[in-house]
Amino acid sequence: MTDDCRPAPEAKQMTEDEAAEFAEQVFDLARKGDARMLGLLLERDLTPNLRNHKGDTLLMLASYHGHLKAVRVLLEFKADPEIRNGNGQSPIAGAAFKGDLPVVKLLVESGAEVEGASADGRTALMMAAMFNRTEIVNYLISQGANPNAQDTRGATPLAAAQTMGAVDTAELLSKLTG
Repeated sequence: MTDDCRPAPEAKQMTEDEAAEFAEQVFDLARKGDARMLGLLLERDLTPNLRNHKGDTLLMLASYHGHLKAVRVLLEFKADPEIRNGNGQSPIAGAAFKGDLPVVKLLVESGAEVEGASADGRTALMMAAMFNRTEIVNYLISQGANPNAQDTRGATPLAAAQTMGAVDTAELLSKLTG
């Protein structure tokens, strides 16, 4: 019943196409960092761990695209920072790859595993090292990341940095591991 005692209109069932379109719009909100709208939808029981066809969660998309406020909102609504996408990548690895230290810090403060690795064994530290993200390398190591960790091929963060020509992180890591 509505407030004026008239029967409420029956809820219209969404078609499969309408549901898919709505879901895509929600993922776009995360990509664009619309924290306010994400918060409103989460307040109305949108699942914070919604995944797209690639396995990306809303948190993965917001983290990868560097939207700190959206990441914060999603985490406040209990988005899981450890859910990997279809490629086995975590939100912290995505943020490290993109070089977004504030997002990396927020994810760690919210329970993301510093040493969490993808299926190929690459950690966020390795991603940061490969792309010459010295501040993130320093931060992750200060939070317990292992500079001697190895991926499934035996490559360390130092080797990853050297392979990618990331001079600054290679120098930093060689001092820590040498």
